[in-house]
Amino acid sequence: MVRIFITGSSDGLGLRAAQALSQRGHEVYLHARTPQRATEARSSCPSAKDVFIADLSSTSETQSLATQLNTSGPWDTIIHNAGVMHGASAQGKGKEGLPKLFAVNTLAPYILTSLVDPPPKRYVFVASGMHHGGDATLRDVQSATYSDSKLHNVLLAFWFARRFAGKGVTSNALNPGWVPTKMGGSGAPDDINASIETYVMLAEGSGVSEGKTGKFWYQSREARSGGSGRETSYTTKADEAARQDKLIEILEKISGVQPPE
Repeated sequence: MVRIFITGSSDGLGLRAAQALSQRGHEVYLHARTPQRATEARSSCPSAKDVFIADLSSTSETQSLATQLNTSGPWDTIIHNAGVMHGASAQGKGKEGLPKLFAVNTLAPYILTSLVDPPPKRYVFVASGMHHGGDATLRDVQSATYSDSKLHNVLLAFWFARRFAGKGVTSNALNPGWVPTKMGGSGAPDDINASIETYVMLAEGSGVSEGKTGKFWYQSREARSGGSGRETSYTTKADEAARQDKLIEILEKISGVQPPE
C-alpha cells in the first residue's frame, strides 16, 4: 500500500487518478480549493482517506497545506496535478497579489516540494505537450501563460531530481496528453485511460518507471529530449541545469521559501 497525496483532485484527471489508485488498495488523500469542492470530491471518491483544503493561488494557504502534510506524513508519493488554464480560477490575482495562473501552476508545486519534510519517495509534476511553446527565457514568470507554466513544471521536476539525487527520492514529469476532460474538451484525441495508467505507474513507482528520476513520461513510456513529437518528446531547453537553477532562484525570491538542502 502506498500513501499518496494529489493536488487538484476534486475533478478531472486528478480525481480519476485518485479513484484508480484507491481501487488498487492505496491510501489516497485528495485536495480541493474550497469546502464545497471538498464535499464533492468525497462524494466522487468515497474510498479516499481525507481531503485537504487549500487555495493554491495563495502562498500562505499553500504553506499551511505543507504544514498539514508534514503533520500527516510521511508520504510515499505527492502528485503536483493542480493546474488552471482559463476561467475565473486562472484569471485575476490571489490573496497576496500574485497572478493566479502563476501561483497555482508554478509557485505552489515549488513551495510544497520545498517545505514537505521528510520528502516523499516520489514526486510527480504534471506537465503538458504545450510546454514546447513556453518562454524559456524566464523573463517574466509571474506573467506566465499556460504553456510557460507547463515548461516551469518540467524544469522543476528535473531540478528536484538533481537536488534529491542519492537521497531515495525520485522526481519526474508527466505529460497526460490532450485528453477529454473539462480542461481538454470533449473532442480531445488522446486516450484518457492511458493517461491514468501513467499516473498510477508513477505514483507506485512501478513497471518501467521503477527507480527512474529526472524523466519525462507519456503513456507509460519515457519520452526523449528533442524531436518533433510534441506529446512524445520534451524540449531540450528543459535539460539545461542553468535554466533550472534560474527558475529556482526566481521562485525563492518571490516566495521567500528556500529550496531543500
